[in-house]
Amino acid sequence: METKAIIALALMILGIVVINFALYAAARGMSDWFSSMGKGMQTPLTKDRAPYDELRQKMRELSDEKKED
Repeated sequence: METKAIIALALMILGIVVINFALYAAARGMSDWFSSMGKGMQTPLTKDRAPYDELRQKMRELSDEKKED
């Protein structure tokens, strides 16, 4: 009977260690995810507008050329 109790106690301790490791890994993953979300929200949106402005300018030039023809 005593050996069964020792085995049960060892399994409980092992289970607690595994659960703690899993929760720690999940918390670290969520922490990284939240920090990347925060960094994504802090970046300005104006830096990527230059290619679109260039495209708009070319579209205007093309539409002006079509109007002249």
